Amino acid sequence: MSTDIRDDTRAGFTELFGREPEGLWSAPGRVNLIGEHTDYNEGFVLPFAIDRRTVVAVGLRDDRVVRVASTIADDVVEIALSDLAPSVLSGWPAYPLGVVWAFSEFGADLSAVPGLDLFIDSDVPLGAGLSSSAAIESAVALALNDVWRLGLDRPTLARVGQRAENVAVGAPTGIMDQSASLLGRADHAVFLDCRTLESELVPLGLAEAELAILVIDTGVKHSHATGGYGERRAACERGAAVLGAASLRDVSVDDLPRAQELLDDVTFRRVRHVVTENQRVLDTVEVLRSGGGAAAIGDLLDASHCSMRDDFEISVPELDLAVETAVQAGAIGARMTGGGFGGAAIALVRVGDLSRVQVAVDNAFGEHAFGQPDTFVVFASDGAARN
Repeated sequence: MSTDIRDDTRAGFTELFGREPEGLWSAPGRVNLIGEHTDYNEGFVLPFAIDRRTVVAVGLRDDRVVRVASTIADDVVEIALSDLAPSVLSGWPAYPLGVVWAFSEFGADLSAVPGLDLFIDSDVPLGAGLSSSAAIESAVALALNDVWRLGLDRPTLARVGQRAENVAVGAPTGIMDQSASLLGRADHAVFLDCRTLESELVPLGLAEAELAILVIDTGVKHSHATGGYGERRAACERGAAVLGAASLRDVSVDDLPRAQELLDDVTFRRVRHVVTENQRVLDTVEVLRSGGGAAAIGDLLDASHCSMRDDFEISVPELDLAVETAVQAGAIGARMTGGGFGGAAIALVRVGDLSRVQVAVDNAFGEHAFGQPDTFVVFASDGAARN
């Protein structure tokens, strides 16, 4: 994170609210290396925090009003703590204000805490599948945990952020994004068991292997609050119920022939994606741990994208083109990342091949009359912190 965004956030707070903030807190977006739509099925995921962050400046007030502003929009939203409820929240303010509300469900007494002024800035791309939403939620959650002296641990703060997104925003997402944003560490991925919430840091070793993660932001915006995401989640729950499982976490690859007999074609393919994706996460972690290193996971990334394209049907032509072109131009492996229906793809690329892959993707998008993609390298970085 550049000092510029921190300086801009502090300056924006001071200009708008006429005083210095208590402090600055920031949280990163994330790239999911592998494990898509497995989190809300109590499965496994392997994301990492990236070096693009959301910063929030926070100042305590002597009343019980919360004011929220950002560089995202010109308006300042003001609400009394006593009036906070998911039903009155909408638009971008639902993310930070949803976190304020969600603390009340994790033991915080909102009648006993002071009001707040919040100002938010970010260099995490919006709608690109890099979890700009969780970056906002995690930065605000960490800040409020500090200034209100709530004493919650980071896994609990991740649950606060997820609750805000599920209820206040209305997006039926799992806990992966907030966990990555809060628990990440430089040059490591977060191996998360979404049933137990146990996590482990897995070394990536990208720099040592002269590898890089290239993000290809297609520019196709998506929203988790739209119907496609919810429909996929409902299909997963329906499939688990028919199979007599508490969740698809309890269904193995060996169970798929039985699943195909019992389920309609669409539900079966949704189930097959989640079941095989869980196995790909476990296989990826094993390869990274065993010394094969990141250079040996390309086939797993490729298979993940094919599953999301064909079985879960959450890709779009721009994402497919990005993935196919990157691999043809020399990427070790590539896949779409995030909830789907737009957003970004990632490619695992040798550092010496980065320029060739970027040029190839740019040219392919031009030939297909797609909008110009934004391609950039991300690094696995530390999670949320006070700055």
